[in-house]
Amino acid sequence: MTFPWKYYESDAARLLSELMLEKPQIAGEKNKGLALWWDRTLDADELRRARESEVRQQAYVYQTKA
Repeated sequence: MTFPWKYYESDAARLLSELMLEKPQIAGEKNKGLALWWDRTLDADELRRARESEVRQQAYVYQTKA
């Protein structure tokens, strides 16, 4: 028994797989872009200042302050 949905490939998936075959450098550019934002060292002083400057949000944001 074969399942027809097992062999189904959506238009978007087909487009992306064809694009990756035509332009394989996209994968490298994607990794470079991810590294730009996520693969970096954390500065302890910057983290401390960010935590100290946070503004606390009230429990129910739509309630007016009494």
